[in-house]
Amino acid sequence: MATTANFAKGQLKALVERIEKLEEEKKALAEDVREVYAEAKAAGFDVKALRAVVRLRMQDTEERKEHEALVDLYRDALGLG
Repeated sequence: MATTANFAKGQLKALVERIEKLEEEKKALAEDVREVYAEAKAAGFDVKALRAVVRLRMQDTEERKEHEALVDLYRDALGLG
């Protein structure tokens, strides 16, 4: 029984350490992304538009087409066409 508990304890510790490492990497990557956006802004690009384009490129084609169709429908409904 003690062996099982020690194994579970060790496994839990390993999982937590892996998660912590990944969180640190995620934080570093987020900083890198912020730096690229700052570079884009310094080069005269509109960061808000750039973020929108990046978000669109991350979507699958069908998902993007559905979203664009809904946005167009809502624009028309509100007279923004």
